[in-house]
Amino acid sequence: MNQPLAYVHPGAKIAKNVVIEPFSTIHNNVEIGEGTWIGSNVTIMEGARIGKNCTIFPGAVISAVPQDLKFGGEESIAKIGDNTTIRECVTINRGTAASGQTVVGNNCLIMAYAHVAHDCVVGNNVVIANSVALAGHVTVGNFAVIGGLAAVHQFITIGDHSMISGGSLVRKDVPPFTKAAKEPLSYIGINSVGLRRRGFSSDKIREIQDIYRTLYQKNYNNSQALDIIEAEMEATPERDEIIHFVRNSSRGIMKGYTGVY
Repeated sequence: MNQPLAYVHPGAKIAKNVVIEPFSTIHNNVEIGEGTWIGSNVTIMEGARIGKNCTIFPGAVISAVPQDLKFGGEESIAKIGDNTTIRECVTINRGTAASGQTVVGNNCLIMAYAHVAHDCVVGNNVVIANSVALAGHVTVGNFAVIGGLAAVHQFITIGDHSMISGGSLVRKDVPPFTKAAKEPLSYIGINSVGLRRRGFSSDKIREIQDIYRTLYQKNYNNSQALDIIEAEMEATPERDEIIHFVRNSSRGIMKGYTGVY
């Protein structure tokens, strides 16, 4: 561990080969895994649990207390998985009594100035671009991509393999495998490029397209569309994931297809 001119609290648990650059501060009750690099002027506060081989750039603040007026000083954590990159001036707050933790998964890229609020759960292989703001209790699925300057309302769920356009205002849930853009946020197709990159076959992509045509482009309400999808389309993990997501959406899903974007 290399920490000239850095402050590391004696109660922090730091793996032997972690590099901590000058002028960073590591508080008590912090754990940092092997191979992680902490750049200069990083502040890692109580309750941080940082995995292996992460890279945290200057100015980031990890595990600060929530920006929630109901927070009463209860114990909570901010958990970062392995192989995640956190760029300059990112802020990730720890959880509240609601869940006790904020979670960012493995292999994520969180770009400069993004904010992950209390009680968020960010999956694995997620890309959150510059200046994205996640309000409290947001859930982001695996392999999701959120474009720069997007603002996500509290309690929103963003599905696996979805892609949200930069500058979006996300007030409704975004189902898995979709692309979301326009104002108000709307379905503009499925994330076929992302799916191909992740090994989805052409047949599987067509299956997902057919499901969303029924859901978004045939003038059914959501309940009617789901009944038709369930009755007429073969049961597959992707079909069932979409049905479960829509049926369990607490805020309702984004609006339907309204023409070429």
